[in-house]
Amino acid sequence: KQRVKIDQWFSSTKKFSCCGKEKEMPLSERVYKCSCGFVLDRDHNSAINIKNEGLRLLALS
Repeated sequence: KQRVKIDQWFSSTKKFSCCGKEKEMPLSERVYKCSCGFVLDRDHNSAINIKNEGLRLLALS
């Protein structure tokens, strides 16, 4: 296992993990519904985005 530090201002909650589109959403909205048909819990979507960003940073190093 390896630990990777991502930027604290990385916008994990504004990006759809399926297609990369970004959308402003109020914190009260808990489910992502993308125009491509993707539906997922906000926290799960953010976790996927954080994981993908960590993998991207690992590939650059």
